[in-house]
Amino acid sequence: MRPGEVAVRVIVAEDSVLLRAGLVRLLTDDGMDVVGEVGDCAELTRLVAERAPDVVLLDIRMPPTHTDEGIRAATALREQHPAVGVLLLSQYVETGAAVRALTESPNGFGYLLKERVTDVAELRDALLRVAKGESVVDPQVIARLLGRRRPDHPLDTLTPREREVLAGIAEGRSNEALTQHLGISTKTLETHIRSIFGKLGLEPDLGYHRRVQAVVTYLRA
Repeated sequence: MRPGEVAVRVIVAEDSVLLRAGLVRLLTDDGMDVVGEVGDCAELTRLVAERAPDVVLLDIRMPPTHTDEGIRAATALREQHPAVGVLLLSQYVETGAAVRALTESPNGFGYLLKERVTDVAELRDALLRVAKGESVVDPQVIARLLGRRRPDHPLDTLTPREREVLAGIAEGRSNEALTQHLGISTKTLETHIRSIFGKLGLEPDLGYHRRVQAVVTYLRA
């Protein structure tokens, strides 16, 4: 954490004992406050109510069936504790139930592949963004969604560069990060973003809220 920052309170929910211990160690060493760790969703519900974390790092496939317990737990947490962010982890790219959960309540919700946890800076950035109420989507998930064929949709009116910008927004990149990633100026980026909002029919509002709505439109396509 940067000097002066308050440590983000995290609960780690992962059924693999070794991976859970590794995640706890990574986050603790990085200055985050791990206030709990669990291996099943039933215990997670109790612990969130008791410890009041800022964000929960949650595996999609949890006991007993290792199918969608994590997604169902995330949905329940969002209903019971809307101020708590949820960052889902998955071993594989899953664009079904996980994406539907994201589109239903994108604020403070994220989805990363487990391979990202080896990059502490990327994991920390995702957790911080989700804890602040933003949405984060793994680049590989974005790539899978971009490859889908779909009926006529407002997204089809976007230029290739605008699609790159929107994909970056969906990944949770800030404007500064986008300008560096795409090699364009801030003014050019802002022009692209205004064009995206206009083509997607997003009415003028606080910029952050329109970014979230743009991500939702993108994921639902």
